[in-house]
Amino acid sequence: MLYKEIHIGNFIKEKVDESEITIERICKFLGKDEESVQRMYDSKSIDVEILLRWSKLLEYDFFRLYSSHLILYAPPAAVNKSSQRSEKIPYFRKNIYTQEIKEFIMKRVLSGEMTQSEVVKEYSIPKSTLHRWLQKSDTTNG
Repeated sequence: MLYKEIHIGNFIKEKVDESEITIERICKFLGKDEESVQRMYDSKSIDVEILLRWSKLLEYDFFRLYSSHLILYAPPAAVNKSSQRSEKIPYFRKNIYTQEIKEFIMKRVLSGEMTQSEVVKEYSIPKSTLHRWLQKSDTTNG
């Protein structure tokens, strides 16, 4: 299923192959040897500092894979969650919905696999956001 299992090394390797960046450039940019780079390709997870460097080198936001996973598979937030927010870490008011997530959810609604209310409940997507996606879908397809 989309974003259910994330093997970050596979995604990085795929993007490297697509970008046709030489191993020499990769090693120099990351400050690693070829063996370390190969281990990263084989790894299901890597350090966030290294992932940030990969994102810069390949001009691709690999962190969005994890954000998408959270949107689709994290349990819904507790109803009575604390309204206090830490001033030490940033608070994000809105979720980032990639085109892939939108298409995945729209496909489930339009195929009848899920109702709109089931999508809102399951994925914690605001009703207004889902309705906006559906309206755009109607104007694009109609």
